[in-house]
Amino acid sequence: MAHALEPKAKTLVEAGSDAPYGVIGDLDPRLRVVLACVFAITTVALATIPALIAALATAISLLLMSRLPIRRTLKRMAMMDSFIIFMLVLLPFTMPGDPMFSLFGFPASWQGLWKAIEIGLTANAVILTLMVLVGTMEPVTLGHALHKLRCPEVLVHLLMFTIRYIEVLREEYLRLRGAMKIRGFRPGTNWHTYRSFGYLVGMMLVRAIERSERILGAMKCRGFSGQLILLQEFRMTRRDHRFAVLLGGVCVGLLFLDYL
Repeated sequence: MAHALEPKAKTLVEAGSDAPYGVIGDLDPRLRVVLACVFAITTVALATIPALIAALATAISLLLMSRLPIRRTLKRMAMMDSFIIFMLVLLPFTMPGDPMFSLFGFPASWQGLWKAIEIGLTANAVILTLMVLVGTMEPVTLGHALHKLRCPEVLVHLLMFTIRYIEVLREEYLRLRGAMKIRGFRPGTNWHTYRSFGYLVGMMLVRAIERSERILGAMKCRGFSGQLILLQEFRMTRRDHRFAVLLGGVCVGLLFLDYL
């Protein structure tokens, strides 16, 4: 049981030290969460192509400051784009406006094309900023930052336990699938397969509930009272204030550029 309670991320003492990520890693985690939300709200409020291009350029600048591997980060961005690419491709054909060309009798409008470009720029700028400012934090650090920002403790606990035990559920799933294969199960398009996968999901839920009860009992035995106990206090530095003023000024500049 002690092994099940050991975190795989940083310990509480190490929370907040994300130095490998350059200037971004040295910032206060609370500030990073707040600035990510402010920049996301500002970017979503933009409506012109030049302002959105400037927002994406700002996100790319943050990426360079964070020293993240550019190729791997862009691959993750491409995975996100794959979810919206179909909407962006179909938008010119579904939005009325001035016809651009016709494909199989369906006219494509210029208005739809510009709207698709706006959505693409907005999504990439917001996601890239979140990946840089929030995605570079350890899960424990993020949980502590949200707790310090007065987020509901129940949601913070749910986030931290989900991150910690998602791998445990995956291992449990692999064990059950292995047991099914040993018994000769081969998936197909039939009722036996559907019923077997239903049993698999049900067994995972039952075992997850049993494990959660054991973990709760072990935590209570160790003095857990339902509150997060932090061994390190976050402190704002001059670098944090300068970065906040800089990114805040950029957000104001983006809004000003959008209304020109």
